[in-house]
Amino acid sequence: MNDNADPPTYQLTTPNSPLSPKICRDTVAILLAANGHAPHLADTARTLVSEVVTNAVQHTGTPTIKLETAVLADGVRVAVYDDGPAGLLLPSEVAKDSEGGRGLLLVQALAHNWGVGPAHHPGRNGKHVWFELQSPSVPLER
Repeated sequence: MNDNADPPTYQLTTPNSPLSPKICRDTVAILLAANGHAPHLADTARTLVSEVVTNAVQHTGTPTIKLETAVLADGVRVAVYDDGPAGLLLPSEVAKDSEGGRGLLLVQALAHNWGVGPAHHPGRNGKHVWFELQSPSVPLER
């Protein structure tokens, strides 16, 4: 992904609520559309944002979830912050008949790059899960 010096970065803080995944995925889709990105990129971003935010809602006791979206000329970088422990998150194998547990597998499969790190905002404990997507016209480097 091309390194933009100061890409437009948007932040949204939501309560830890069942509505948060929808609000966050719709916000990212609107930002991408407003910045002229193809609908395909927005669709993939919506899926991954939904998975990452849903994980924060379901698996942390954090009172708020912070979404940070950097809109790049050739894609998007999204980070979701929560107060959960900053330990290593790995996609796990899931039973075929299981209704959940595939979120990080989707992130791993669809993102150009992704990872987990400690929260790096002053006064905020916890972690952030981030991913990058490239516009479909940009070849993926794996």
